[in-house]
Amino acid sequence: MAEYIEAVGRRKTATARVRLYAGTGEIVVNDKPMEVYFGRDLDKMILMQPLNATGTAASYNISVHVAGGGDSGQAAAVRMGIARALAMGDTNLRSPLKSAGFLTRDARAKERKKPGLKRARKAKQYTKR
Repeated sequence: MAEYIEAVGRRKTATARVRLYAGTGEIVVNDKPMEVYFGRDLDKMILMQPLNATGTAASYNISVHVAGGGDSGQAAAVRMGIARALAMGDTNLRSPLKSAGFLTRDARAKERKKPGLKRARKAKQYTKR
């Protein structure tokens, strides 16, 4: 195995660069431990999903640089990056990751605001009189 495996994950406007090293299961996000960077338990659970699905949680040390978006978008971007890196490192892990949907880019993003409206679709209330 090379020194590390690198992959990129994206969700909404968040982008995560993930590096997998052989190790003991330590996860560092933007030079902070995962527990400190992601406060909500849901975000930590989302981040661990590909590792738990493949049973490799204690096999790798993971270093992540994530930018853009909010908490949930960043967590999903990191999840995709970890899944892609795992699939690159071991081709046998690709099918469980793919069937769980971790390798598919979620293309949903905020719709742009249209002129004459308050938001993307919300218009002023119509008054008959």
